[in-house]
Amino acid sequence: MPKYYDELDAVLRALADPTRRAVVERLAKSPAVVSELAAPFSMALPSLMQHLRVLENAGLVTSQKHGRVRTVSLRPGALDVLHLWLGEQRTPAERQADRLGIHLTRTTTKEI
Repeated sequence: MPKYYDELDAVLRALADPTRRAVVERLAKSPAVVSELAAPFSMALPSLMQHLRVLENAGLVTSQKHGRVRTVSLRPGALDVLHLWLGEQRTPAERQADRLGIHLTRTTTKEI
């Protein structure tokens, strides 16, 4: 089992929630203050802070506090572990698709 599986599990758990996915999508555009991140959601600020904690514990976001304002940013390379895993899964799937393509080509050629 590759060493990055613990990190992958944390990222997948964090992204399993639609609110956290929406926050990551928003942060992909630019860093934001917590109140700005909370605006589109109908939840109390402490609830959003819990979501941000999950994302931070998974290594997806970082936050900095300046006075009373907390700014949250997507961590550079945070989704690399997901990209790596998906790339590893794509190779066997592509091989299966190639075999299916060959089979379909042979089958349709025989029918003509």
